[in-house]
Amino acid sequence: MPMPDKSTRSEGTQAAAPETVSAARKIYPIVKYGDPILEKPTTPIRNFDADLEQLAEDMFASMYAAQGVGLAAPQIGLNLRIAVVDVAAGKNPEAKIVLANPEIIHAEGEKREEEGCLSIPGFRGYVLRPQFVTIKAQNAKGESFEIRGEDLLARAFCHEIDHLNGILFIQHLSMLKRDLIKRKIKKLRKQGEW
Repeated sequence: MPMPDKSTRSEGTQAAAPETVSAARKIYPIVKYGDPILEKPTTPIRNFDADLEQLAEDMFASMYAAQGVGLAAPQIGLNLRIAVVDVAAGKNPEAKIVLANPEIIHAEGEKREEEGCLSIPGFRGYVLRPQFVTIKAQNAKGESFEIRGEDLLARAFCHEIDHLNGILFIQHLSMLKRDLIKRKIKKLRKQGEW
């Protein structure tokens, strides 16, 4: 999920990758809409090891490089049930959240906000999501936890869990809006720009 549109954020949130990202981090290219991996449910994480911890850190680095606040494994071409979220965009190390095998256990309220996706760059739409969600997940070490998110954090959780279930944000849009986006992408693909 990309950072909210510039018109809705302060100038201070536009920083690039945080300085804590080391040069050893792998920056994965973001998979774009049209790749079948984006529309497949993911495989649960079973091995919680150093490789998974490394992958999570590489996912944060890739997300920051793409100026996002959330990134799911299918978006980097991996069929794994893991996502990372940081609505502070790297400004607060405490805000980094690894979600392995996440599931929403409670949702309340509704909020319609504009949303975009790193895998569908340049396209946004208004999506109705819960205002508050509680999710159950595991961290990169396999430790279970519950966390409650509100507003942007709740939206990011829902967006990334959708990715892990093979659902893209455009599936929440009206058929008319969705078809318009698909036609524009098809045209960009023909022009070699997608």
